[in-house]
Amino acid sequence: MAFTVPLPRPPLEDGPAWWYENELGWATVDGPPVQLVTGLRFDVLELPVAAGGAVLRRMGAATGPVALQGRRMRLLVAAGSADELPGLLDWLEWGGISLDLAMLGAGGRMTAPIPPGRSGSGAPGAAVWLRAPEPGREVESSLPALRTAVRGGAAAPCLVRLVAAAAAECHRVRLLSARTRATGPASQQLTPQRFASS
Repeated sequence: MAFTVPLPRPPLEDGPAWWYENELGWATVDGPPVQLVTGLRFDVLELPVAAGGAVLRRMGAATGPVALQGRRMRLLVAAGSADELPGLLDWLEWGGISLDLAMLGAGGRMTAPIPPGRSGSGAPGAAVWLRAPEPGREVESSLPALRTAVRGGAAAPCLVRLVAAAAAECHRVRLLSARTRATGPASQQLTPQRFASS
C-alpha cells in the first residue's frame, strides 16, 4: 500500500498575523497571542465595557472598528490621538477627574482579536471584534480624528465627540459604582419606617 504525503500548506496564511499584515497592512508582533502595534496606523481608546457600550449606543457607526477583551472595550482612533488625549480632556473640562479611560499610542500593543469569519480559541476573555475593520477599504480614513478629514466625500468621525462621550460615560459608570458601594445591601438601607415613633 502506497502512502501519500499531503502537499505543504503555507503556515501563516490562515493565521491572524497574516490577515492583519496582508489584508489590512498593519504591523504585528508574533505571540501567542499575536499583538497589533499601535501608533503606526491607529491608536486605541480603551475604557470599561459598560461605558463603551453606552458610547456605541450614543455614537453608532461613528466610532470605527471596536474590539472587546475581558472587561475592556477598545475603540480604534487615528494615529497620533494618544498624544492629544490629555489636552483634549483638559479642554473638555475633564482634566484632573479620575476616569477609567486610557489611550494606547506609539510603542503600544493590543492583543489582536481573531479575524472575522475565523474560529478562535474561545477562551474566556479572548479578544474579539465587535465591529471589525474591513479589508479592501482604507480603514484609517474611517477612524475618529482630531481634525476632520474629508476623503471620498465622507468625513472621518470626530475624536472630540468620541472622547467627550467616553469621558462622560466613564464618569457615569464610576459614580454608579460608588453609589452602589455606598448604599450597601438592601437590608441596611434607611427606610422611613425605621424612624417612625413608637
